[in-house]
Amino acid sequence: MSKKYHLFEVYGIELEYMLVYNNFKPAPIVDQLLTKKNGSLTSDIENGAIAWSNELVAHVVELKTNGPTQDLNGLSDLFHKNIIEINTLLKPLNTKLLPTAAHPLLNPLRDTELWKHSYSEVYELYNRIFNCKGHGWSNVQSTHINLPFYDDKEFEKLHAAIRVLLPLIPGLCASSPILEGKKTGFKDTRLEYYKTNQKEIPELTGLVIPERVFTKVDYYATIFGPIKSAIRPHDTKKILDHHFLNSRGAIARFDRNAIEIRLVDIQECPKADMAICVLIIEVIKLLVNRELGSLQQQKKWLKQELFDILNPIIKDAETYIINNTGYLSLFKLNAPISVQKLWKHLYGLTKDQIHETHHDALETILNEGSLATRILEAVSEDYSETNIKNVYTILSECLQENKLFIQ
Repeated sequence: MSKKYHLFEVYGIELEYMLVYNNFKPAPIVDQLLTKKNGSLTSDIENGAIAWSNELVAHVVELKTNGPTQDLNGLSDLFHKNIIEINTLLKPLNTKLLPTAAHPLLNPLRDTELWKHSYSEVYELYNRIFNCKGHGWSNVQSTHINLPFYDDKEFEKLHAAIRVLLPLIPGLCASSPILEGKKTGFKDTRLEYYKTNQKEIPELTGLVIPERVFTKVDYYATIFGPIKSAIRPHDTKKILDHHFLNSRGAIARFDRNAIEIRLVDIQECPKADMAICVLIIEVIKLLVNRELGSLQQQKKWLKQELFDILNPIIKDAETYIINNTGYLSLFKLNAPISVQKLWKHLYGLTKDQIHETHHDALETILNEGSLATRILEAVSEDYSETNIKNVYTILSECLQENKLFIQ
């Protein structure tokens, strides 16, 4: 975002998908996919309104809006067209895209290959520091929401609103309840790994919830300064950028004047992803416009206080009961409530602002539960490889057909 935009003027959405062979083994052939599309190997392809690119591991492809967009309502169809095109290119390679935030059978030690082409020296350095052969690196597909801010005043409002909403996000979109063929006990296992993924250098992720900083100067002093100091002994060639290293659940990108939200697990299809993105954005608008808590009320929350709400929601998603009435008062509530009912309340406040094409998907998610809950119900305590493959085959069909996963 070289051009600066005002709050909610444009958006950027990124979706990550894993490639799997028809036998469900991860397929580290994103380079072959990009080569087939482009005619020669490249790490980025502009395909009209949607761009494709590689990621750290060789089995993950990212689809994203090709630059900022004003239209969130047409994106589900645009992403879906690209998914169909990718699956068509992959078919002769006996490969397809798999949705959800975590492959349920992947063995990270056996199945991880890093991207070997452009930018690979950065990935190799990351691997040297953190050993990227783990679920937290090779099995964490997410949706990123990028929201612009014009100046410090807009940054203050946007960062304050996003910080207080972050704890609730896994309760809407957790989709990673199974790893290595076992129920993990966490509906959002991706975020459980995210918390400790970079424990060797804790300054990078912090407490996932960003610190209480509301100006660019404070952000550099409080977040980027410690990151730069901590990475210096490891990054002797100075190839890592502080924007790239910051791994909080929402990161400020002052290089493009945007905040990127990273706590959204990817769903079974773009229809679900975009409905979730739109609801999150509309609630952030309510907060920014002070139609819920005041700016001072939003700014006062410490990262530890918000993390204490986030942490059990990573485990239980929408079924967790929030008892912190001070926090609930931000959303005009005054009694303990389940995360599911809280999101229904927020949907009620924003429904008139949400295009009707998203209503069915949101109502399915809010009534039937998070995708993680629906996956566990479908697996029905049968964690045999055959049964898990059957359920995730249906999920990959949902992706191909852009339809929600309902039992």
